Amino acid sequence: MNNLPVRSLASDLPEVRPFGLPRLTAGMDMAARLDWTTHLSVHGPLPDLTLPQLTELATDIDLRGRGGAGFPFARKLRAVADSARKRRTRTAVVVNGCEGEPACRKDTVLLARAPHLVLDGALLAAEALGAEQLVVGVTQGPLEESVRAALAERGLSDRRGRRLRARVFRMPERFVSGEATALLRAADGGPALPPGRRVRSAERGLSGLPTLVSNTETFAQIAVAARMGAEYYAATGAPEEPGTVLLTLGGSVPRRVVVETPTGVPLAHVLESCGTGIGQGVLVGGYHGAWLDPSAASMASISRTSMAAHRATLGAGAVLPLSYDVCPLGETLLVARWLAAETAGQCGPCRLGLPALAGALADVLAGGGQPALETLRQYAGSVRGRGACKHPDGSARFVLSAVNTFTDDLAAHVLGGGCGRPVAGLLPLPTDDGPGVGERLAVDWTLCVGHGLCADLLPEAMRLDRDGYPVFDDAPLPDYLLPRARRAVARCPALALRLERR
Repeated sequence: MNNLPVRSLASDLPEVRPFGLPRLTAGMDMAARLDWTTHLSVHGPLPDLTLPQLTELATDIDLRGRGGAGFPFARKLRAVADSARKRRTRTAVVVNGCEGEPACRKDTVLLARAPHLVLDGALLAAEALGAEQLVVGVTQGPLEESVRAALAERGLSDRRGRRLRARVFRMPERFVSGEATALLRAADGGPALPPGRRVRSAERGLSGLPTLVSNTETFAQIAVAARMGAEYYAATGAPEEPGTVLLTLGGSVPRRVVVETPTGVPLAHVLESCGTGIGQGVLVGGYHGAWLDPSAASMASISRTSMAAHRATLGAGAVLPLSYDVCPLGETLLVARWLAAETAGQCGPCRLGLPALAGALADVLAGGGQPALETLRQYAGSVRGRGACKHPDGSARFVLSAVNTFTDDLAAHVLGGGCGRPVAGLLPLPTDDGPGVGERLAVDWTLCVGHGLCADLLPEAMRLDRDGYPVFDDAPLPDYLLPRARRAVARCPALALRLERR
């Protein structure tokens, strides 16, 4: 087998574990990466499907997007086809493999180890829609290498004159890179940022063409279903939501693992099979998701319907239980600070609201009492529904969910001296060797006299306490703030402010 070396695939590939007969993960026990020959021997040839056949298949299995929004795949197909017919133009297909959240690794596993399965689904859609372009967006170099090799193995390229031009595109490794509109802008040569206005890619997406954009796992699922047929595909999983799903388990599990499980399986069973329990709560859906308390987590199953009953969603497929020996709100604060640093910096709710939200949570944990808690809720409400993308909404939902779930822990911080448990960093964040490294603000308190100029220049990262002294989080500053941070350092009258790289 002409496989890429394992070490080149990705720096942090987790273990893969199927529950029951593997579908998406079939063959991963045989090879580190399924090349074209191995892929065909495991999955067999791909049938040709017309647009009506592909749409009917997606409808029959109720295939929804597996990247977070859960939008019906069949409706996307129809919308793109209708737009192309009205405009009398061709179309484009985009695979969103930009997994910018450190808690999620299922798409990374697919692109690194089974790229041909993803391409199968994308090519099914491209042929059915008569697409002229196929783009796969990724954020990591090893994944770019894997997809490029897969395209070459199939004889696909971006050369002019081809009926379908196919390429892989590298995005910055940031949280907002997962926004479909950011990927489309960047692939067309623009900034890798959401546009700040609603854009319907089905009408005008890549190069102005009606564009089908969906997540990596979604395309892999339609490729599996095309080979099996709807009836056989639906023989596994919950009747109303057939098939399997990929989940990334982290948090207090002994080792991070990507599991493929049939829908309908109890959440508690999945956790127990991976060596852990529900603990004091489980975060589902990742860092734009929601926390389930032990009672809800013990009743929940792996399905959209079950999660919705508990006001949660599987989202991007991250499942993160927390053991009883850590402070859940402290763990949440670490993520809230990271989310604030991941802002694109192009709208007030992101640029000002998310740092303020993280700061308010820090005040609550520091014993700020009921006023700090009320400020936290006020900040969360002020950012929701007002951002240029969904990042402020998801981040506020994550923080509020923690506050509403861990009520005993919250009371210990608000009414007492804290819960007394440590913060261990169980929720995955970039390591010191990755994007988490950066410049942070620091103050020499022997020199600071509370002029307040720094907070005026950097309201996104600093605020003043009741005595006029600066308060800020010990988190890396996002790139867009660094020029103003350096200006604030240069203008500090007492020479007390500095930037440090840690």
